[in-house]
Amino acid sequence: MVTMLTAAMLVLAPRAAAAQVSSSATAPPAPAAGATAATTADAKACAACHGPDGNSRVPNIPSLAGQPAFFLLNQLILMREGVRRIEVMAAVVTPLTDDRIDALANYFAALEPKASGDAVDPALSERGAPIAARLRCASCHGKDLAGQEQMPRLAKQRIDYLIASMKALRDGTRTGADTLMTAAIRGVSDADLEALAHYIAQ
Repeated sequence: MVTMLTAAMLVLAPRAAAAQVSSSATAPPAPAAGATAATTADAKACAACHGPDGNSRVPNIPSLAGQPAFFLLNQLILMREGVRRIEVMAAVVTPLTDDRIDALANYFAALEPKASGDAVDPALSERGAPIAARLRCASCHGKDLAGQEQMPRLAKQRIDYLIASMKALRDGTRTGADTLMTAAIRGVSDADLEALAHYIAQ
């Protein structure tokens, strides 16, 4: 079965490889200094929902700040190509060229991730810790859950979004999903997913 990464790699594999080599040599510029006028305009279109600094304050809308650039690039391509179908995003991503997607991904990756303001329940967080260990979340998302390559940042993400996303992945209702993630949380109860979200979002 084709994973969520395949569509993006078919379109931008050479570009992504070059970007990875370049990013390893130099740190990304500050968004204000490195972003073109066109990228800034594209980012402003994202701000209404995802926050002016890439940190969402809107329920069930994900934060983009600090997400791995390749993850963002991958998701935008999947949306543009209709592999991951999100109705409200269709009009936004359809006109984006490969270069604009690449620039947007790097723009948001360079922003500082901040806590969403969701109230973390200490008891749920404590219960979520062994669940995260059992599911081996850190093996893909990194020991600090900051994400890597095509794996998203979980730390400082909105709790409500994490819960909804994990349920959709578990239930097979999210289009363009990574089948490895679907398999990882198959059979996990709603209560355990809620506890997990409170733990990983910190």
